[in-house]
Parts: sequence; structure tokens; C-alpha cells
Amino acid sequence: MADRGAGALSLPEDWPAHPDPILALNHMGSFDWDLDAGLFHMDAQAFEVFDLLPEEYDGRPESLSQRVPPPEAARLDSVVARAIKDGSENYGAYFRIRCRDGTPRWTHTQGYIRRDGSGRPRRVVGIVRDATQELADSAARSLRAAQDEAFRQQTNIVQVVSAALAHARSVQDVIDILKDTHGIENLGAASLVMGLVEAGRIRLVAEGPADSFVPGTRVTRTDEPYPMSEVVRTLVPRFIESAEEFADHYPILWPHLTDLHITSAAYLPLIAQARPIGAMGLLYDDRRGFSDEERAVLVALGSSIGQSLMRAMLYEQDKDVAQGLQQAMLPRTIPSVRGADVAVRYRSAAVGRDIGGDWYDLIPLPGGRVGAVIGDVQGHDTHAAAVMGQLRIVLRAYAAEGHPPATVMARASVFLHELDTDRFATCLYAEADLSTGVVQAVRAGHIDPLLRDADGTCRRVPVPGGLPLGLSADFGRLEYPVCTLELDPGHTLLLCTDGLVERPGADLDDGMRGLTDLIADGPDDVRALADLLIRMAERQGGEDDVALLLLRRRVPEAPRAGGRLQQHVAPGDPEALTQARHMIRAAVRSWGAHDRADEVELVADELITNALMHTEGAAIVTLRALEGAGRRLRIEVEDASSALPRRREAGEDGVSGRGLLLVDRLADVWGVEARGGGKAVWCEFQVP
Repeated sequence: MADRGAGALSLPEDWPAHPDPILALNHMGSFDWDLDAGLFHMDAQAFEVFDLLPEEYDGRPESLSQRVPPPEAARLDSVVARAIKDGSENYGAYFRIRCRDGTPRWTHTQGYIRRDGSGRPRRVVGIVRDATQELADSAARSLRAAQDEAFRQQTNIVQVVSAALAHARSVQDVIDILKDTHGIENLGAASLVMGLVEAGRIRLVAEGPADSFVPGTRVTRTDEPYPMSEVVRTLVPRFIESAEEFADHYPILWPHLTDLHITSAAYLPLIAQARPIGAMGLLYDDRRGFSDEERAVLVALGSSIGQSLMRAMLYEQDKDVAQGLQQAMLPRTIPSVRGADVAVRYRSAAVGRDIGGDWYDLIPLPGGRVGAVIGDVQGHDTHAAAVMGQLRIVLRAYAAEGHPPATVMARASVFLHELDTDRFATCLYAEADLSTGVVQAVRAGHIDPLLRDADGTCRRVPVPGGLPLGLSADFGRLEYPVCTLELDPGHTLLLCTDGLVERPGADLDDGMRGLTDLIADGPDDVRALADLLIRMAERQGGEDDVALLLLRRRVPEAPRAGGRLQQHVAPGDPEALTQARHMIRAAVRSWGAHDRADEVELVADELITNALMHTEGAAIVTLRALEGAGRRLRIEVEDASSALPRRREAGEDGVSGRGLLLVDRLADVWGVEARGGGKAVWCEFQVP
């Protein structure tokens, strides 16, 4: 008696939490079998089918043995097990139960097997119904066999349509699925019409296959004499079994349909959360009348479409809210940066309100510098987005106050820790001086940046990192090493979040190598390159958001008179000394003094070293481009000591005393100036 070919109704994800009342009207009960928990939930109509009271049943399938005889239970279990083992999506079977008074009852069940991404069955949902009258005698059973074949075909079609509807993310997706070759044509209909209820009216949103709206029906009231208005008012399907019936009951609408040669029609209310959200009509040109089974299939189809429409509408609303919140947290505009081309992009992989905490920012700083930020707050929800917004604001504030990159990162970590949230964040902050190309970068648990040379070569830049923001303050480890790199004219710095490179089951290093190759082959224009990377991320999908920032240094303009760069070097701070050397070397190259670059760097290094060795304070290094009697580069090293430097000849084996001698030999001119409580040793180089 098992009927494995019978298709199962496709039911919404949350079914039977909100069972369709129309199923009850058709004497169908619904069930939801949680395979993991071993619980078999039934609605009120299903209890009637099994002749059980809710208090007599504890939710376990085994407890149905009081109604299902062991042979029938074994046969039914065999059908279900075979369907699961074969990878089938549905099963159907007839079986007998023993009623409370001892009389037998034939029952029919249809189940739809839901599986997870790995193919493992997790849940079975379906219907049960009293089939006693259906199988009353052999003649009826023979007729039923032929009818069941057609019924199976229809339910399989409904299954295909319902499976496609499960992926709909917008109302238009639902309409497109119903209008394509898997929709109304497979259902045997000649045309489809659909309307949505809005503010007490029905707005027509689809008619197909071709768009040929009937005049005056684009927006109608629910009290007008149209079949869609009727089913919305009554919540009961309307089956029109002949052209004559259509013409008699709807004389206003019928004249507009005569060219379609309609012979019958089915109008279905689209119900979700116990209220009408719309109506759908299927019009046929090759049939008259509907059997009980056909009506049941169409009712189930309407239920599935109604649930899919509601999910799509809620998804669209949630997506609008989430995207609005995300956009409100990100910078509205990116400032124009002198000497650089900048492109930023953000791609949300969110579903509904599940948005991420990825962000980017570009911060103009004094002295022609700019701060570039990329970060990612843990989690994918509105709380992550809210934390991201606060963190972006404080990072911008700390950077604008003039703190060095390591201090900016440490203070941001303390802020996040004191925010009393359970979230941490990864971040990379790079401060670039576009006049010299010197970039100072710090990293808090984030992925490394990439650097693309002017010739297209791209490489990953290892940046020593500290703990993520929030965690470093929690563990009392606020040290963030500073990495100094040089951004030559035509070079592009790329900062991104891990959503651009991470894929489930794939190695991060492989993702970085693939991204490096893509950037190397990409266009020079940063906007076109950013678009290419976002398109790649969209093709690959992924469950994480993507934020990226590209900063390309332009070829600098000729230096103007009074152009000035400055670096503070504290005693015992080798990192600051290295940064000063980077600044001088990059500035000399960018200002076109390549021929004297080594001399300038060597002399500057000697002056800085002397100031640190022979005084007890810090040194302030200033580099200026001067115009006038020829173009000159001037280096000044200022300290707090009033003692003047003294040039002396070093002995044959001396290891000191050569500094000022070297300055005198290499610089065109040099001298000493008193500066309040200290002095400045300066030198100048004539350059082409």
C-alpha cells in the first residue's frame, strides 16, 4: 500500500508554527517531525485523524503505537527509511490505524524531507488525512489509482515551484519564479495574475506570461466585484469551473478575458500570519472543473506562495533597515586627498538584519598627512554595527588629535574595553605622508596590507601586530609595533577585511596569494581596481562582509618654497630614528634630488646621532625645500643643549670626532643657530 511516488506538499520553514487554516478546512492535519530531537509534533486536525487527545500523546513517534498497529508501523517506517536512504525529497503512504472504538481507519500521509547542507536529514514536515472513504471499495481504488497519478504529477510540480520559492529574496523574485518555465506553464495554466494588499486595496503586481493588465484593475478595493477581492475578503479559495460561471458571477471582468479563451480559473488567497497579504489567480484554457485533490494541491500552492511572499517582504524590509544602519555608520563621503587617488568599497553579505561590523575610514591630518583605517568588529548583528560606529568615531578623534599611530591604536583598544561589550575588533591603521611617501602602519590582529608597485607587481607587506582592540586592553598588552614603509609615486596601498580573502575550508595564505595575483593583473586606476575586487567577492559569495580601501600616491608636484617636513626623535628610540631616515630618504627622492640622496641621508644621520649622543634630550629634525638663489634642501637638527658643536680631527685609531668633518666635506654650507634654550645645527645642499 506504500506510495513513495506521491509528492509531499512544500511547506514554509516555520510551519506548522502557524498552520494554514485552509488545511483544516480540507480535513488535513499537519505534522513536524524533528529527527534530531526525536519529537513528532502534530496540529489539532492531525490529532483528530489519529483519534487522539493532546493529553494522551507525549510527542514521541513511538507513542502512536496505541493507534498504529505494529505491522502498519513497520511498513510505514520502511517507507520513510527507504526515502531517507535513497536521498528522496518526499514520500507518501497509506496505512491503517485503530480508532478508539476499535474500528479500522485508512489514513494517507505525505512527508517532505528537509536536509542540511551536507545532505543529512534533519526534519520531516507533511500532512495526514482520513482516507477511509477514498479506499472504500475496489472500484473506487482503481479509479483512485489513475487520479493519484495525476495528483502526484501536480504535487511534484508544486514541489518544484515551492523549492524555487525557498530561495526568493524579494517580491520580484517570487513573481519571476511563478512566471518562468517552472511556474504557471508547468501548472497547466494559461495565465497568472497576482495582487498585494496595501492599505485596504489590492495592487496588481504581476500578470503573465505577457504584461496585459486589464484596464481599471491595477488598484482595486477589496469590496469590488472581482474574484481577487472576494478571496481577500473571505480568505476562501474561489474555483470557477466554466466560462459560463465566470461570465455570470464577474460580468465586469469577463469581457476583458474573452480573447484568452478561459474555460476555468482558480483564485487563491495568499495568507501569512493569519492575515491576507494578497491574492493569486490561475486561468486555464483547456480544462473544466477541479477535483478535490486538485483543489487541495492548489490550496497548498497558495499557502506556500503566501509564506514565500511574506518572507520576501520581511527580508526586503530587514535588508533596508540593516543597510541603512550600516551606511549611517560608515563615512558619508571620502575626503579628497591632495597627492593621492582613493577608492573605498563595501559589500554586505548580510541576510536580513545580520549585518557585520566591517568599516573603513580616511582621516585628513595636519601637514598633508592622511590616516587610512580598515577594521572589523566581531559578530554579524546590529550590535556589531553599533560598536563599529563608536569605534570609528574615537579612532578618528584620536588620530586628529595628533597622536602617533601606536598611541591611536592603544587608546582605541582601551575605549573598546571600557565600552563594557563582549566584542573585540581587528584593525589596521596606516598614517601616510604623501609629500614624502613615508607610511607608518600599526596592526591589531588584522590581516596584512598589500602594496602594488607602479609596474603592477603586488606583494604582501608583513606588519608586526598586537592583539585585537579590546583584548589588548583586557590583557594589559597595549604595545603596537610601528612598521614604516615607503609609498613611491604610482604605488597603491590596499587595506581590506578578511571577507575578501577568507573562504570556508580554504587557507588564508592561499586567499592572500590569489588576491595578490588578481591585483597584479588588475587596472592601474584605483576605482576600476576596487570594482574588480568587489565583483570577485560577489562571484565567490561568502558569508562575511567586505570592506576595502585603496590609496594610490600620485607623482608629486614640484616642491614649493617653504615646503617643510618634521620628525621628533626621542633618545633611546631606535624606531623614531629609523622613521626619520625614511622621511629624509623618501623626501629627497620625491623632490628629484636623486644624485645627492646618499649624501643628504648620511649628513642628516650624523647630525641626529650627534644631538642624541652629546645632549640629554630629544632631537627635532626638519627638512625644507628652499627656492631663491638656486634650489636648495636644508636640514636642521634642533636640541635643547646650548653647548655649540666643535669640529676636531680624529686620531688615527679614533672612532669618534668625524661627524662634523663629514658634514663639512659633504654639505655645501652648514652652521649653528641659537634657538632659545637650545640650538639648531643646519646644512644645505644645492640640487638641480
